[in-house]
Amino acid sequence: MTADFLGPFADDFQRFVAHKRALGRRYDNEVKTLQLFDRYLAHQNIVDRTQVTSDVVEVFLISRPRTAPRSYNHLLGVLNRCFAWLVVQGLLESSPVFSKPRRGTRQRVPFLFDQTQARRLLQVAAELPDNPRAVLRGPTYRMIFALLYGLGLRVGEVARLCRNDVDFQNNLLVIKHTKFSKSRLVPFGPRMAQSLRDYTQGREQLMGESTPDSPLFSFSKGRHMNPGTISQVFHALVPRLGLAIPTGVTPPRVHDLRHSFAVGTLRRWYRTGSDPAQRLHHLSTFLGHVQPESTAVYLTITEDLLQEASNRFAAFSAPALAEVKP
Repeated sequence: MTADFLGPFADDFQRFVAHKRALGRRYDNEVKTLQLFDRYLAHQNIVDRTQVTSDVVEVFLISRPRTAPRSYNHLLGVLNRCFAWLVVQGLLESSPVFSKPRRGTRQRVPFLFDQTQARRLLQVAAELPDNPRAVLRGPTYRMIFALLYGLGLRVGEVARLCRNDVDFQNNLLVIKHTKFSKSRLVPFGPRMAQSLRDYTQGREQLMGESTPDSPLFSFSKGRHMNPGTISQVFHALVPRLGLAIPTGVTPPRVHDLRHSFAVGTLRRWYRTGSDPAQRLHHLSTFLGHVQPESTAVYLTITEDLLQEASNRFAAFSAPALAEVKP
């Protein structure tokens, strides 16, 4: 995504974005935020840097329809980091950003799919009918949701997969252009390998052999699917799943499939006797996180996890308790 700016901070914003991308960040969403502010200044006929005061920034923040604290704080955070960097670089005397972040009322609790619910999602996805602009619509979305739930991929990562990103010889996916501009290898098991092989063979039988750099998932020749479209289809299918959403849990989002993978992995580690604390960095690497702290966000505490942790502690403490019994 190119960073085009026209306002009084155009060159400075370009330098800031180039700095972030040089550190390995894609910074696409942040560029959109800076472009919003840049266009706001143009709309207000502000052409001089000295006109950008704290009041101007405050009015801009208020003008944006960001009712959720997290969304508002992201907007504020991008501006704050950008102007703070300009000050450190000596490009600006002081930052005009003085607004305080909003306090979140409560953290979003994701909906976690179990295996039965995930299988139902794949089933209803497979039943999606073709339309004039989308051939193999059912098998395509079934495969997409299988990768999201079975391997914990991001929606954008699945959407950007190419045919040569699937290594059937070694049962690996090559994930390129990730959130942090780093590539990684994601192994998959024999069942996922068979599903991918069946999907690619069925697609090529109907639509002809694909080139190595062809999109793995596409309804228009040569164009990758839009992650937003995948999300829309997911939301359209959710009512057909008959899900019982627990109190305090938000309605399912497609990103919750990634949450479900992470929590399911932790649950399996508890049940098989592995130490989750010792293996958390393995999960972090698999998910494509820079540090384990980012992975911890996905490990929502559930009754199942609490029970597994309780069982682990009971087994650990049993010998000691037996010794102190009269």
